[in-house]
Amino acid sequence: MPLYEYELCEGNCVACGGKFTLRRPISAPELKACPACKKPVRKIISTFNSPVKLKPLSITDAKKAGFTVLKRLGKGEYEKQ
Repeated sequence: MPLYEYELCEGNCVACGGKFTLRRPISAPELKACPACKKPVRKIISTFNSPVKLKPLSITDAKKAGFTVLKRLGKGEYEKQ
């Protein structure tokens, strides 16, 4: 489920702090009010998390991870390394 960030349309709140994050299914209806204080909220655009590629996977690392490493010999021909 994705994370959504919301903020109050106006004012502040002791319960929610004026800004909060919720994990909601994509199929859920749009949130119109804060679950804590019931004041109107709007969804804000936030950053997203994506995996960072640190280094290319070596043949040794792939084998340690349990993958079968193949070397291409010709068209449609491969052998295990």
